[in-house]
Amino acid sequence: MVNLRRVPVGIVGASGYGGVQLVRLLMDHPEVELVYLGGDSSAGKSFADLYPHFGNIVELPIEAVEPDIIASRCQVVFLSLPNGLACQIAPKLIEKGSRVLDLSADYRFSDLKTYTAWYGTERSDRTTAATAVYGLPELYRSRIAEASLIGCPGCYPTASLLALSPLLKQGLIVPETAIIDAKSGTSGGGRQAKVNLLLAEADNSLGAYNVARHRHTPEIEQICSELARHEVTIQFTPHLIPMVRGILATVYATMRDPGLVRDDLITIYNAFYRNSPWVKICNSGTYPQTKWACGSNSCYIGIEVDPRTGRVIVMSAIDNLIKGQAGQAIQCMNIMLGWDETLGLPKIGFYP
Repeated sequence: MVNLRRVPVGIVGASGYGGVQLVRLLMDHPEVELVYLGGDSSAGKSFADLYPHFGNIVELPIEAVEPDIIASRCQVVFLSLPNGLACQIAPKLIEKGSRVLDLSADYRFSDLKTYTAWYGTERSDRTTAATAVYGLPELYRSRIAEASLIGCPGCYPTASLLALSPLLKQGLIVPETAIIDAKSGTSGGGRQAKVNLLLAEADNSLGAYNVARHRHTPEIEQICSELARHEVTIQFTPHLIPMVRGILATVYATMRDPGLVRDDLITIYNAFYRNSPWVKICNSGTYPQTKWACGSNSCYIGIEVDPRTGRVIVMSAIDNLIKGQAGQAIQCMNIMLGWDETLGLPKIGFYP
């Protein structure tokens, strides 16, 4: 039976890695009640059939995806679906009064032409898409608080934009010189079987992929352009690293004022993120590691200046499944519902 004192929430697409993270976090959230798990391909199974370690903890079945029924039961709905599916469901949920947080790319773009160009899906939900807010709380907290539809950022853009935002907002770098070199664990590729994610393929190896054409590139450029107040092109190269969780993004850019030193930038970053409880700026000479963030919603940022080249180097570490996905979505939900944005989220990761 639903505890009426709590907000009823549901997850569409509960079978993937993003979905299982949402289940784990929402089960421990003090103000919500998880009442619905949906997924057409797994409908009829119990959640414990898919994830046996949730046996005797989560007793909900996986149900068919029927927007009218979902909206009648859920005040908040998380969509953890492949790209191109959320845009078919979200308009119906919004119309029925549910608040929606989409973990796919469907509602991340202000211009749907960009989405179609990179994701290949024509859209008929322009009116709904126009109401979406990009769900990076550190930049758009006030917009998120008023929104009914959130397009939650990708994992690479989260790490990259948190590293770049103070530099772009304060005009400290030449935007076009920004280069992002990022590395992700294999869970970023999802739960479906893929040859490149097999242990025999990925272990003891490190390689780049989707060079100069990764779909997160236009998402990063959109926010960078907004911060810089003019169109910005970013060089972004992702790599697959043989670990399960975590992203490390290393950002390089030419500084406008070569006289700035590391301590100056640490002061600037601390001021920029002074109201952002999940962003941790490392002390001088300390650089973040993915293990620090593993299992938490935190982003660790380290900063260095190279006076020989006039470049700033910013390193950003997150857990791709928490701050890069499910945790950030819950952070947005907390803001939407007027709660403390840290509510129900893990502050300290697993270590070692």
